[in-house]
Amino acid sequence: MDMLLALLTPHEWLFAFGIALVAGFIKGVVGFAMPLVLISGLTMFLSPELALAGLIFPTVITNMFQALRQGFGAAWASMKMFKVFLIAGGIALCLSAQTVRYLAADTMLLVIGVPITLFALWQVTGRSFALSHRSAKLEAFIGFFAGAVGGVSAVWGPPTVAYLTALGTPKHDQMRVQGVIYGLGAVLLLFSHFGSGVLRAETAPFSAAMILPALLGMWLGGRVMDKIDQASFKKATLVILLVAGANLVRRGLLG
Repeated sequence: MDMLLALLTPHEWLFAFGIALVAGFIKGVVGFAMPLVLISGLTMFLSPELALAGLIFPTVITNMFQALRQGFGAAWASMKMFKVFLIAGGIALCLSAQTVRYLAADTMLLVIGVPITLFALWQVTGRSFALSHRSAKLEAFIGFFAGAVGGVSAVWGPPTVAYLTALGTPKHDQMRVQGVIYGLGAVLLLFSHFGSGVLRAETAPFSAAMILPALLGMWLGGRVMDKIDQASFKKATLVILLVAGANLVRRGLLG
């Protein structure tokens, strides 16, 4: 208990749990954005390093539930279908995670935020960007980019969901594929940040404490997701992409 109170004040704990609840709810509805909401919210009153450590355990656990919601067989099929993305992303994530203490935070936010904002804005305004077929080279590139930014920020959802949206992936398939990709990425992130020193004895209790509110939020969001149709799901996904991307750009420019 003393260790937990040494990390955050009671009011900060309450605020952190509220952010985790909201982040989990959004993830339950659209399948992504939990790390993005967590890192955006927690860095308002915590150091970027502690915020990054705090989201690791809940990210691993919630993605495990999301990936296996339709059973292990369906999750395994998704792993095989997107193996190029997973391999490229995994390599990039492990490499970039070791640079987290040396990369300027503003640069990192802009690298993630600018392309995602442009993509979401293009789609929301009625223009279409769709991929008629999958390309191994493009998938490897997007996977590598997602892994590279994920290693330093734990935010790999926007480029991943932009790719799945462009492919026209059905709602439940997209949720499962996201869970598989983010879940495997989160496990790699966990081990990578044990190596980088971000996740250690002093910060791990904070990360563990964030699991329960994130799961509760995800359960509530999942009940909403089951009731909306494909068109509403895509619209909600794009709106959250746009808001999240614009917020990252704002923070990258203004600090």
